[in-house]
Amino acid sequence: MRVYIPATLAMLQQLVADGSMQPLSGTAFAVTPTLRESYAEGDDEELAEVAIGEAALASLRLLAAESDNADPQLPLRRAVVIADADATARPDLDDAVVRVSGRVNLDQVVAAYVDNSAAEPAVKAAMAVIDDADLGDEDAELTVGDAADHPLAWYGTQELPFLLELL
Repeated sequence: MRVYIPATLAMLQQLVADGSMQPLSGTAFAVTPTLRESYAEGDDEELAEVAIGEAALASLRLLAAESDNADPQLPLRRAVVIADADATARPDLDDAVVRVSGRVNLDQVVAAYVDNSAAEPAVKAAMAVIDDADLGDEDAELTVGDAADHPLAWYGTQELPFLLELL
């Protein structure tokens, strides 16, 4: 199954260095039957964009959670790893949520999406209010939406070492 794994730049570094990564709690996103049913229209490409957006939001949550222990040398950017992995749908959690069984090896990774430097201020602001947004604070939701409005750049697997070296 094609899965979209929320990540951070530190997780991408580990993926490149170790040749594998463990999705946090095994959680990823995908175009699941439940996601298809929840949209009246939309082809697989459009539904994949929805799943990528959910993974990017989860990446923002990962960044916020690790902010106290983050490497200060790494910029604050959302990342989504695209891989082909064994996964089980979890409609009890959300329409696009899947559980990945085990580690994801680099040879299963198709590509990654990563924020450009222009997104860093919006990502930093969104990290500070993501919990408030989850609780329904409208101003916080707008701030998180500002970060989500930044498009993620696509990087092939072979480009990841160079991307990380340039950061």
